[in-house]
Amino acid sequence: MKLITAIIQPDRLESVREALYAAEIKRITVSRVTGHGQQEPDEDVYRGIKVVPNLLPKIRIDIACNDEFVEITCDAIIRGARHGEGNIGDGKIFIRHLEECIRIRTGEKGGTAI
Repeated sequence: MKLITAIIQPDRLESVREALYAAEIKRITVSRVTGHGQQEPDEDVYRGIKVVPNLLPKIRIDIACNDEFVEITCDAIIRGARHGEGNIGDGKIFIRHLEECIRIRTGEKGGTAI
């Protein structure tokens, strides 16, 4: 089992969700987060003073899946999150080993609980 975490641009959430749905990946968790990597934040003017925000709004998507769905899930995220041929700031995908999954309602454990 793996936990896939993707950090994407907010304007790409709907296209990523559609790509995941088309790949039959329907169980996702979405959070609004802030951060930055190589992408430079745009300068803003606030009350006549130039201000550069420290952190940029991003979307975090968490998906727990069985090992055979990792590549399918990552491909769908890449298809939906990429701007054209790809831009700085399109995002990142992190894949971590998932020790255990337990469905609270039934008490099922492991891959069947996902």
